[in-house]
Order: sequence, then structure tokens, then C-alpha cells
Amino acid sequence: QVQVVQSGGGLVQTGGSLRLSCSISGNIHVIYTTAWHRQVPGKERDVVANITDGGNTVYEDSVKGRFTVSRDNAKNTVYLQMTNLKPEDTGVYFCASDVRSTTWARRWYWGQGTQVTVSS
Repeated sequence: QVQVVQSGGGLVQTGGSLRLSCSISGNIHVIYTTAWHRQVPGKERDVVANITDGGNTVYEDSVKGRFTVSRDNAKNTVYLQMTNLKPEDTGVYFCASDVRSTTWARRWYWGQGTQVTVSS
């Protein structure tokens, strides 16, 4: 069994910063890519950033230069540092990790989601 637990988020003013955490635990063999998604009511869930097991990162255009995704392999935790936040960054953020468990099964595991609200 693998669990993904998110923390962080909240309410911040425009220009502020927040850090989200995504902690992966359980019967882990390998954590491959972890992706951060944003869900806005009425829209599809979009990927805003992801990081591979090799540390390669990809960002959605609107967050480039403002968001940084990183991972601490010793803690099996992935972070999303968000700076210079804008109202359009508001949404529920989900992390999802591609994990091979010790049973050798491989699948994506999702966190519970966390609300980020940026006030103007």
C-alpha cells in the first residue's frame, strides 16, 4: 500500500508565496515522476509542474519562473514552491506520483488535494 499526503496551501495575497508538500509513504520500491495538478471549477485538471526521478523538471508556461518543483529523495517528499502568486493561480492543487511498489505493481497515486487561494 502506498499513501500520498499533501500539506501546505491556504490564502495569500497577490505577490505572496506558498509551499506545498507531497509526502509519499508505504511499500515503495521506486518513485518515478511526481506531478502537480491544478483544478479550477468548470475546467479540466491541468499539470502545472512535474519532476522525474532523475530530477528533470517541466513547467506549464504560466508558472515558469515563479514555481519551483523539487524533491527530497531521503524523505520521499516532493515540494512545489510558489512565488509571485497571482489570482489566476487559485485552485485545488493535487500531487500525483508514479510509484512502483514492493509488490512490483506500478501506478499513479494521488494526494487528497489542497486549496490555494490568491486574493487580489
